[in-house]
Amino acid sequence: MRGILLLVLIGVVAVGAYNYGAGRDLFDLPGAPAGTIKDTVGGAVRETVRGTVRHTGAAIEERAAARVHTAINRTEEAVAAAALTSKIKAKMALDDLVKAADIDVDTDGGVVTLTGDVGSVEEWRRALRIARETAGVTRVEDRLRVR
Repeated sequence: MRGILLLVLIGVVAVGAYNYGAGRDLFDLPGAPAGTIKDTVGGAVRETVRGTVRHTGAAIEERAAARVHTAINRTEEAVAAAALTSKIKAKMALDDLVKAADIDVDTDGGVVTLTGDVGSVEEWRRALRIARETAGVTRVEDRLRVR
């Protein structure tokens, strides 16, 4: 596209330079009225520009669609992780042994990380068990400390 536009531009400049040197109208071709060359060049330039705009528009549309798709995937992953975290925190809050307020639950995909302090070995075991038994959890990383 750019090559065609460059050739047209070079041709127009060459004809203009020839005519200027001969003392004629810039777009006057021997045996043709000046309006004919103007219309021909104008049409060629318009078609080249239209083609370039169509091509550029399609490329922009493709990039935008890819970015939207990526954003949707990231949003879905974030919502799934938040839902999994919420399930685990709710189970811990309902448990008599585990003090959910002292335990931080982070989720990345199906990997859950438990961080914080627990009061006993029994509470530690129970917190890990609750996390492991929650649907959607593939692995639990234990960063709990027994006080």
